[in-house]
Amino acid sequence: MTSTPTSPETAGLLVLGSGPAGVHAATAYVRAGGSGPVVLLSADRDEPYQRPPLSKSVLAGEDAPEPTPVLEDDEDLAAFAQVDLRLGTRVASVDTGSRRVGTDGGGSLSYDRLVVATGASPVELDGVEAGARVFPLRTLEHGKQLVEALGTASSAVVVGSGFIGCEAAASLAGRGVRTTLVTPEPAPQAARLGDWAGERIAAWLRDAGVELRTEREVTAIGAPATVRLDDDSEVAADLVLVAVGVAPSTGLLGSSLTTEDDRVLVEASMQTSDERVWAAGDVAKSQHPVAGRALSVEHWYDAEAMGRTAGRNAAAYGTGAEREEWSEVPGFWSDIGEHTLKYSAWGDGYDHAETVDHGEGAFTVWYADAAGRLVGVLTHERDEDYERGSELMAEGATLAQATGSGSTGSGS
Repeated sequence: MTSTPTSPETAGLLVLGSGPAGVHAATAYVRAGGSGPVVLLSADRDEPYQRPPLSKSVLAGEDAPEPTPVLEDDEDLAAFAQVDLRLGTRVASVDTGSRRVGTDGGGSLSYDRLVVATGASPVELDGVEAGARVFPLRTLEHGKQLVEALGTASSAVVVGSGFIGCEAAASLAGRGVRTTLVTPEPAPQAARLGDWAGERIAAWLRDAGVELRTEREVTAIGAPATVRLDDDSEVAADLVLVAVGVAPSTGLLGSSLTTEDDRVLVEASMQTSDERVWAAGDVAKSQHPVAGRALSVEHWYDAEAMGRTAGRNAAAYGTGAEREEWSEVPGFWSDIGEHTLKYSAWGDGYDHAETVDHGEGAFTVWYADAAGRLVGVLTHERDEDYERGSELMAEGATLAQATGSGSTGSGS
């Protein structure tokens, strides 16, 4: 719902951000019987929507750039209908001392409890001035702009080989756009997933028609969208998609909350250093009871789970109820053209990887730390390993337990 002249000045719960963490925090708070009005401030002008389709079906031309609802469950939808959703409202300041949030229109709103779910913003290329044909891909508006530009484009350059960059490159090539992917890595995702998996992804992209320019940096982008690389070569294109990562949106918080690595540091309950404030999603670095350390997680379904945890604990604040903890093993799927990767990991690196090639394109990569403890699993057409890997990580299993004595594979 949208705000009305009778909207409250003081919120029982104020939520900043309409991504998966924010929407699920507000919904969970209502469903848990949290007290007072619930207000959600969103800088976006569109109703809350799912972002994963943007780099896949939307860019591929299979779906129109229209909002795909975040909530599907009937009880969630009924709960969210009670939330005062204020679209197009940017937060200008957050004062946790006075429990007040200012907006860009000069207004302000006080709160009893606050959930920070401001997400992250696309990182820009260092020293490279973006032009009219250079786009990020984070919001539905970005998706609309890209789709409009593709109406007159026959070629594109994608900068960055993370999951979004790889998905976008495959999607663009799939719709007939001559696509070049530029990455400083020797193979896409090699730093995160290892050289073997990176070469598999590279082969998929080449098979889809994507030209790869590996171990190259962008030094300039000329008009309208000519990309100059650090070997002085140029790639001419009709548009450029920059997908070199995101940065947590914590700037407005100042020093009011404890941060680490530019993210709000939270307990497994999502509670921050201020007992009336919770943070969830991309903006948070959360203690994890199973991993035994704080994790930074940027996955859609994990943001939903973190948001639900924050909302329920905010609703229970002051009641003496035991706090819930976010303890799920992080994971997500990535569709790169016709291929689906499934990845579950703590997300803060590994020391050893063991690859199992199951034949006919199926494979599993198991990741372990220096002590041999399982810290991640990557699968292609091997769902049973993905599911088992998450379970083994939750149990604190070792790499040897994951692979078994009879498996064959290659180490790295």
